[in-house]
Amino acid sequence: MGTHQQTCYLDSPLLRCFALVLLLSTGCQRADEVASEDVAAVTATPAALPAAEPAKEPPQPPSPDEELMARFVPDWVADAVFYQIFPERFRNGDRTNDPIRASLEDPPSVPESWKPSSWTGDWYARADWEKVRSDNFYEHGVFQRRYGGDLQGVIEKIDYLKNLGVNAIYFNPVFYGRSMHKYDAASMHHIDPYFGPDPVGDLKLIASETSDPKTWQWTAADKLFLELIRQLHERGMHVIIDGVFNHTGRDFFAFSDLRAKQKESAYQDWYIVQHFDDPATPQNEFRYKSWWGFESLPEFADNESQQDLHPGPRQYVFDITRRWMDPNGDGDPSDGIDGWRLDVANEVPNGFWLDWNTLVRELNPQAYTVGEFWGNAREHLIGGRFSATMNYHGFAYLVKGFLIDGKLTAHDFGLYLQDRLDEYPPSMRFAMQNLVDSHDTDRVASMIANSPRRVYFQPERFDYDVSEVVSPRYSPEYAISAPTKSDRRIQRLVALMQMTYVGPPMIYYGTEAGMWGADDPCNRQPMVWDDLEYQDQTTDPLGRNRPEDPVSFDQELFSFYAGATRLRSENKILRRGKFEVLMADDLAQFIAFRRSIGEDCMLVAINRGDTPYRWLTSCRKGHSYAEVFSASGRFKEIEIEQDGTQVVVTIPAFDGAVLAEQPWEE
Repeated sequence: MGTHQQTCYLDSPLLRCFALVLLLSTGCQRADEVASEDVAAVTATPAALPAAEPAKEPPQPPSPDEELMARFVPDWVADAVFYQIFPERFRNGDRTNDPIRASLEDPPSVPESWKPSSWTGDWYARADWEKVRSDNFYEHGVFQRRYGGDLQGVIEKIDYLKNLGVNAIYFNPVFYGRSMHKYDAASMHHIDPYFGPDPVGDLKLIASETSDPKTWQWTAADKLFLELIRQLHERGMHVIIDGVFNHTGRDFFAFSDLRAKQKESAYQDWYIVQHFDDPATPQNEFRYKSWWGFESLPEFADNESQQDLHPGPRQYVFDITRRWMDPNGDGDPSDGIDGWRLDVANEVPNGFWLDWNTLVRELNPQAYTVGEFWGNAREHLIGGRFSATMNYHGFAYLVKGFLIDGKLTAHDFGLYLQDRLDEYPPSMRFAMQNLVDSHDTDRVASMIANSPRRVYFQPERFDYDVSEVVSPRYSPEYAISAPTKSDRRIQRLVALMQMTYVGPPMIYYGTEAGMWGADDPCNRQPMVWDDLEYQDQTTDPLGRNRPEDPVSFDQELFSFYAGATRLRSENKILRRGKFEVLMADDLAQFIAFRRSIGEDCMLVAINRGDTPYRWLTSCRKGHSYAEVFSASGRFKEIEIEQDGTQVVVTIPAFDGAVLAEQPWEE
């Protein structure tokens, strides 16, 4: 092994013959199309795993699961590139609707000096009102911040999203709630008033309504959201929103009535009341089941059989589903949302999901429903009739282990990708939402900067989003500094993998702009825009010494992501083609795979190692490979040498390439 290249030489006729047999499986052709000349060298080390070409089998009839689930997977989603927007932190387009102190979760606990935070300020620097409450960055301050992101801000940036190459938007909760994250709904039939142009007027309208859908009106925020949907649809973009059907906030009309009237409330069975208040005592004994013990998130009750939600909340959820999927009720869903991301879907009975997903397809046969499942979701998806899952188990964990941490071997990376893909019916595989970072994890740039140099706490998930190690809040060793150039090279490999794998990729807002950050709340910093000037980050939440890190929009990284999305959008093979691992070299940290439709194919080669890698492959007779994309963006640094049907591709260290097969040109 040299210092610049990794090559394994075959020094016997028997080995050369064996290598030729293996070689035949690495291109896009049949064995009888390959020239029989001697092989001088291949790049596979003894640890490499060339993928064998499967034996030709007659087409098999679709399985019952495939026939069933194909009806629940919309055709458009295989071609989607998702972008996740956290509304409060994306863009402040209307400063007249900024949140006020009275809109917070617990206004009396916040000093009267409270005001919205500076969008461009040093994230870890604390305002005076925060310091009054506590000297701890993570307690009594950061979660009460508001930055004023709103729907008008999204409308202003539709062209930005289009230029990035995304064609599907996933919004974190947009419904009315007092928290900055909105998972504590006060209403699911209204958009948060502070996301719209008239918060005061909207709140008055909401207060005049009952639980009867006939009394529901369209607020200014509701109307602006429908206008946003119209503009996104006009630009060829789909819209999915967060559905939180496991719990509500304490201001939700049913729970508010329950708190006030206790046993006399008409909604007492909607929730799981553990103890009612005794009016004869001075203390409040009212206790109820809440999501993971967070009292601000009371849980809906199930029905008596535990197979469905209680009839009350079930009917309410069905009503709001109709409202947002067909706003004017004319049977044409084109003015409504295109689907849902379902929060903590495993904590809601599958009987409910079965009926709800059926309703969704009655409203819009091309609707997409993606569940938040963190493990193998096959039984949940088929039993509940979802389109797909957020692909933590089959993608994010594995990318963390191999590309980010360098701990999972190339062999096992490829093996797990294929095995976990095969767990699902074929149509569903092309609907899996392939994310890496999100509002629930540290940002990918910070994952890379903090890749483990220790034993994993949870090796089965490569410490992906394991609370003890993904934030300074719980781990003093966690670095909050800006990513290095080397970190960015890894990030590009991660993005390349997202854009070339089976299933639509999802970009978390700001990842393409260079943002970094630890787990919640630091993964929810205000979006970095190119028309704003930001303060350097100089403060540390734990008082540690840290470098001064400039904060600005990363145009070079944005251009890379835009190029990667364009690569996917312009090549059907990458969106809908078959996936096969071709080569996996553990020692070199190299993997290559093929995406193909019929005889047409593209190859993806990723070298996570720190030295260049020479990969011997082959192509069809009369064809050659051309580089169409590289992770580094340095055109022609990927060397391609061809002799007949044999091709040697040299991939620089920490780089990746996409090769397209094309007819040979003399």
